[in-house]
Amino acid sequence: MQAITPQQIRSSFINATRSEATKLTLPRSLDSQDWDNLDFLGWRDEKMPLRGYLVVPGPKGVTGIMLRAPEGGAKKNRSVLCELCRDVFSKEDVLLWVAKRAGQSGRDGNTVGTLICADFLCCENVRKEPPANEINPDPAAVVLRQIEGFQNRTGHFLNRVQQG
Repeated sequence: MQAITPQQIRSSFINATRSEATKLTLPRSLDSQDWDNLDFLGWRDEKMPLRGYLVVPGPKGVTGIMLRAPEGGAKKNRSVLCELCRDVFSKEDVLLWVAKRAGQSGRDGNTVGTLICADFLCCENVRKEPPANEINPDPAAVVLRQIEGFQNRTGHFLNRVQQG
């Protein structure tokens, strides 16, 4: 992912009003991001912890979606798998993040949701090399497959938000 500016982020949201995009709290670490190892920029709003944001690069620039987490956080009595990174070894919480659909459908109250790492650590998770073994003799190839699948699943979720 290429570095993006605060203005590009704020203008990228497809399911937020201009007012919501203007008021969102940008990540503190924006200037120090490792852009080469990001497939999306994801963060939780410091001022509104139930709100999260994903900004995903695409052929026509970046697309942002505003998300909402459930009140009360993750249920501690069971483990769930992030639908985007599908990291089976992660100890991070996974939440059902919900996004208003873009356009009139979203203004009418229609939403879509998916399970995503609570703190949007998916880009790191897919880049963890598994140990070499008989099943995975080339860990670097496994990482490339994981990244490709992650990008496809992220794009699919973004398309679901965009569909009215």
